Amino acid sequence: MSERAAPFYCPYCGDEDLRPGEQGHGAWECGACNRAFQLKFLGLLARRLQPNSTGGEPI
Repeated sequence: MSERAAPFYCPYCGDEDLRPGEQGHGAWECGACNRAFQLKFLGLLARRLQPNSTGGEPI
């Protein structure tokens, strides 16, 4: 099995002071904002997302 992926920054404050959490697989703790969060892979999409062919924002 491959090594687990690590986040590059905290999703709350954007700081890079992260360490693995004690709550189990996928848990991370931010030393800057003192928050704990968990990352989880949900799976693959059944179909690929299609880019907007018009090039503009949807109305």
